[in-house]
Amino acid sequence: MNEQRDNVPGQAPEQGEDALDRILQQWAECRPELDAWSMGMMGRLFRAARLVERGVVGYLAEEGMERWEFDVLATLRRSGPPYALSPKALAATMMIKPPALTHRVDRLVERGLVDRELDPTNRRRMVISLTPEGFELLDSAVEGHVLNGERLFSALDRGEQEQLSHLMRKLLLSLGDAAPPRAD
Repeated sequence: MNEQRDNVPGQAPEQGEDALDRILQQWAECRPELDAWSMGMMGRLFRAARLVERGVVGYLAEEGMERWEFDVLATLRRSGPPYALSPKALAATMMIKPPALTHRVDRLVERGLVDRELDPTNRRRMVISLTPEGFELLDSAVEGHVLNGERLFSALDRGEQEQLSHLMRKLLLSLGDAAPPRAD
């Protein structure tokens, strides 16, 4: 029997039952010879990803942005001055296909958050850049985004967060997820 401690704000109860415990118990009852442990890992990973995404999407909606808008603006912002990238570099950095990027950029141009202009160093190519409004919106939202992330992972102490991050990186790399090549 697990001991329960008082639920302190920002901390999860110690190892209570989650939805996957019941599912795994059902498998154990109907197929006792089946080691369904990996199903629990996958299910927890999927559920955690959905719940974290819900928390991120909810915060960004309060800031007047969709997740994809934040992703484009953040990619441009972290590229450093002049906060501009070619469509090819932006798509590669975001790991999306150029047609999807074109639609996203069109919508951000309509909102006045990015500009699409000819590259002053190479008139044959375009660059996407943050407008002052896009820069301001992103810089305001990113601080709250970081705080929201801290809230979402607050059930884990910093050491546990670092351990989880390390283990997720190890898993992702083993599954073939590597950093995209630099698109300068």
